[in-house]
Amino acid sequence: MMKTKSISTLTLISLMTAVICILGPLSLPIPISPVPISLTNLAIYFAVVILGWKNGTISYLVYLFIGFAGMPVFSNFTAGPAKLLGPTGGYLIGFIFMALIAGFFVEKFPDRIYMYMVGMALGTYVTYILGTGWLAWQANLDLKAALFAGVIPYIPGDIIKMIIAAIFGTTIRKRIKKAGYLA
Repeated sequence: MMKTKSISTLTLISLMTAVICILGPLSLPIPISPVPISLTNLAIYFAVVILGWKNGTISYLVYLFIGFAGMPVFSNFTAGPAKLLGPTGGYLIGFIFMALIAGFFVEKFPDRIYMYMVGMALGTYVTYILGTGWLAWQANLDLKAALFAGVIPYIPGDIIKMIIAAIFGTTIRKRIKKAGYLA
C-alpha cells in the first residue's frame, strides 16, 4: 500500500508534467531561427524550484516521453521522434540537464533565490551548448550562425523566465510545504 507522501509526490509530479504540457506548446516562431521562443524552460524552472531535482526532472522526462509518443506537447503543438531528431532536438534533450543542474542548486541551497538563479543559468548554459551543437549539425550552420539562431535572441527572455520561476516558484513551494504535501 502506498503512503500518503508517495501519493502526494506522484500527484505533484503529474501536476508539474501537466504544466509543462500546457506551456510547452505555446511558442512564438521567430523569422531568423528554426528555434521558437517557448515557455517550456519556464515550466521546467518552475518544476525544479517547486519539486527539486529528482521529481522536477521526472516531470520533464514524462513530458518528453508524452511528446515522443505522439501527443502534440512540443513547441507549436508538434510531437514525435522527428521533433527530437530535428533542429531543436538538442534543446529538448538539453532540458534534462537543465532540470538536473537547476534542481541540484534548489536542493543544495534551500531558500537562496540567488543560488537558484545560478543553477538555472548553469543548466541553461548546458542546454545552450547541447542545443546549439545539435542545431549547427542539423541545419548545417557554423557555430556563429547557430549561436545567433539558437542562443543570442533568447538570453533576455530566459533571464526573465528564471527570475519569474525563482520568485514565484519559491512562494508556491513554501505554500505546498506548509500544506504538508512536500517534505
